[in-house]
Amino acid sequence: MLSLNNISLRRGRKLLLENVSFQAHAGQRMGVIGANGCGKSSLFAMLLGELEADDGELGLSPDDVIAHVAQESPHDTCSALDYTIDGDTRLREVQVAIAACEASPESDAAKLHVLFEQMELIEGFTAEARAARLLHGLGFIGDSIRKPVNEFSGGWRMRLNLAKALMCRSDILLLDEPTNHLDLPAILWLERWLKRYEGILLVISHDRDFLDEICTRIAHIEHEHLQMYTGNYSQFEALRAEQLSQQQALHVRQQSEIKHIQSYVDRFRYKASKARQAQSRLKMLERMTLIAPAHVDSPFRFHFAAPKKQPQHLLRLADASLGYADSGDGPVLSNVNVDLSAGDRIGLLGVNGAGKSTLVKALESGSTLLSGERLLSKDTKIGYFAQHQLDLLDPQQSPVDHLRAIAPEDREQDLRNFLGRFGFGGERIFEPVAPFSGGEKARLVLALMIRQEPNLLLLDEPTNHLDLEMRQALSVALVEYSGALVVISHDRHLLRSVCDELLIVHDGFVDEFSRSLDEYPAWLREQQGDADDEDDIQESANKQVNKKQLRQQEAQRRERLKPLTNRVQKIEKQLTEKRQELEDVNARLADEALYTDSGRQTELTDLIKYQATLVSAKDSLEYEWLEASEALEAAEEAHLG
Repeated sequence: MLSLNNISLRRGRKLLLENVSFQAHAGQRMGVIGANGCGKSSLFAMLLGELEADDGELGLSPDDVIAHVAQESPHDTCSALDYTIDGDTRLREVQVAIAACEASPESDAAKLHVLFEQMELIEGFTAEARAARLLHGLGFIGDSIRKPVNEFSGGWRMRLNLAKALMCRSDILLLDEPTNHLDLPAILWLERWLKRYEGILLVISHDRDFLDEICTRIAHIEHEHLQMYTGNYSQFEALRAEQLSQQQALHVRQQSEIKHIQSYVDRFRYKASKARQAQSRLKMLERMTLIAPAHVDSPFRFHFAAPKKQPQHLLRLADASLGYADSGDGPVLSNVNVDLSAGDRIGLLGVNGAGKSTLVKALESGSTLLSGERLLSKDTKIGYFAQHQLDLLDPQQSPVDHLRAIAPEDREQDLRNFLGRFGFGGERIFEPVAPFSGGEKARLVLALMIRQEPNLLLLDEPTNHLDLEMRQALSVALVEYSGALVVISHDRHLLRSVCDELLIVHDGFVDEFSRSLDEYPAWLREQQGDADDEDDIQESANKQVNKKQLRQQEAQRRERLKPLTNRVQKIEKQLTEKRQELEDVNARLADEALYTDSGRQTELTDLIKYQATLVSAKDSLEYEWLEASEALEAAEEAHLG
């Protein structure tokens, strides 16, 4: 068990946490969230013994093993496989003891026997296979696991640090932004792995889908205090929305936010020319209406100005081969045909290295075009965001200097107001950007891109380094954006929010992805032909059981699982009823007259409160359904075992 009792923590003179208390037990998975600089990483440093609490008591058993992901990029010469196995320190200790015993002139057979028993007990003889599975899940292919660590790029070395932490035989696992260097397939694999982790998991992440998938609790740090919520991030968000909606000081702003989002739906809902975009985003906008109160106190508020010109046909790649002429490896992508028109909203899927960035670079400048045509309208104005652009900022220039360079006609107050919407305030806008964090630099690059009023956005992982509040603000701004966009992102919430169409970059080609984003994990498993270890074991066992035995086992299984099955079905029925009630309330809230008729303010307030109550009830039922389904699944697995 991990416990904090009235913990207070400072960094220098700054108070980060005050009177923080909570307990965590094995099997619990806790998401730690809060604004940048609130103390999340300092909390981890305290648990690792790198910081001491100023007050309070930390309850931690001296026998507990804490694993975490090293933030320094490794430069080892050993293989990726050996580096990963090093994470199991107990295994390495036993191996060293065995080697010393065998090398001794007076080898002790009894001692060797005990050591080999320990080796078997800690599954040491399968360590190489376990490490290989970890590396494969994180995207290392084939013989690459035998390559020296120092031959990998920085992002892949950070994946090795993650693999090493997962290999550790830990009681507590601390993960600080574990998805930053992962593509979507690796994130999906990591989610499955973490849900099987039996210790205490604490994870800092700005990926809301990741938090939704793995977390059973949320620890929210705000104003030097930590508040615990049961459930995942969406459930936290609904509860927080309800709390904030009850605060009178935020009530007016909340109503304005809801009305602002709803106005976009009303504006395009019945226009034939916008039907596809409006309908595909309608559900997401309704979702944003529900979550808006949870972000009403966000410091970020911005939008994309309507492009001055919006040609119907923006950009086209025809019969194109894409790659890098100096690589000597031939094209990365062949027979590429992409036609971008006004209003297109495209998300790109594919594993790291498949060629997504190569495609975006071809669209942006044609720099990766080996053959074929790139046809660009004379009125197309491209806004391009990629991680390398953070390094192109002049480190000695300030945010206002960068903005003035592209908007020399703007008054200083206009520059201040614009930068303020991206979280740059006070004298910060006049300071050199050299010491800025990755998140601050990403916000500045986004601000500069938006100020240029593009009619085609090309975004390559725009949410990297951004916190949850900035990601939410970006999602809202992109939903309202009237131009066309192409997005590469491992942030499923962003893709689900802003994209109408998905393209898959796979095996050297670019094709339409005809399934939904939620079906992408299943598609990946089909392509890889992979199965979980448990599935392999069960399949092998099934081959040894005849059909009669299988029928008997199935009958026994149904009878044994009937109470759990009934509970799942009962919750599903209740959940369907709540969702229908919520749809009815949302439909009533979509009535514009409700907002313009001053005599219906009480009705509006009551509806919003009822909406929040329904959302809370629905989310609680969803959590109950998840628990019941997991219990049913566990019982099924136990029966099969």
